[in-house]
Amino acid sequence: MYISQELKQKNIAEYLLYMWQVEDLIRANGGDIDRIRKTVVDPYPVSDEQKRALEQWYSDLIQMMRDERVMDKGHLQINKNIIIWLTDLHLRLLRSPKFPYYTAAYYKALPFIVELRAKGADKEEPELETCFEAMYGVLLLRLQKKEVSEATQGAIKVISDLLAMLAGYYIKDKKGELELE
Repeated sequence: MYISQELKQKNIAEYLLYMWQVEDLIRANGGDIDRIRKTVVDPYPVSDEQKRALEQWYSDLIQMMRDERVMDKGHLQINKNIIIWLTDLHLRLLRSPKFPYYTAAYYKALPFIVELRAKGADKEEPELETCFEAMYGVLLLRLQKKEVSEATQGAIKVISDLLAMLAGYYIKDKKGELELE
């Protein structure tokens, strides 16, 4: 909860990846709040009051995952909304002549996006979701201490640069500091 709040303010891309990890953490614990309390909440270095708030946050997420039927796979609507917002901003940035560096970053990443979709990514999902899934997949490989090829690392670097740029524009847009026209 505390990490998510900070990330949501500072870097929406990292926030989304973190929230996908939280969804998987809930799944790994069988959606059982008692297991999450023991493995996640109790060891967390905060006050008892903050632990109660953290446990409630996990409990609320578990209920949302059940209600939205994403306990086995998929993402919460609150996380899907971020992809929708980012896709809207992404398209506005591409349409604006004021952001040639963003457009260049997108076209640099596009061959990798196309390749990922050709390898089986859902062609109906937004391109940005494909980018986030690639980032998340590599994150999982690294957490498992599995090798990531140089080609994949290169592709992820290009995609990461695009998402980092988009995340920066997202913050400016939320503050009303982004003039697209």
